[in-house]
Amino acid sequence: MSRPEAAGDGRAIVVFDGVCVLCNGWVDFLLARDARERYRFAAMQAPAGRALLARHGLDPDAPRSLLLIDAQGAHTDSEAVVRVLAGLGGAWRAVALARLLPRAVRDPAYRWLARHRYRWFGRRAACRVPAPSERDRFL
Repeated sequence: MSRPEAAGDGRAIVVFDGVCVLCNGWVDFLLARDARERYRFAAMQAPAGRALLARHGLDPDAPRSLLLIDAQGAHTDSEAVVRVLAGLGGAWRAVALARLLPRAVRDPAYRWLARHRYRWFGRRAACRVPAPSERDRFL
């Protein structure tokens, strides 16, 4: 875990693959359910996302994982997914039960999906452009 950072406003930051169709679906899912606007987003291909990846020891040119930066530090792989979903509150907190499975089981499953994401879900030609109503949620 790395040193905590703020998004400038105290919200957690989710760094995602901006050309991955699955990853963009994940961002859409979070935008629709994050009523408290706890999360801000940065595409891995954008300068802010690349800098955050590099700062936390992830290769910006070969990203293998989602990166979550919250008040407790930096998180990757399955732990990032569990923290993001549990952070939505309500019934989503139950996702934290996934921690009953050791990371040695969860992370290889996450990485397997991540390795095949383009083949199974597709790839966009360019990063998403946030809608005007979403712009303040993206770095």
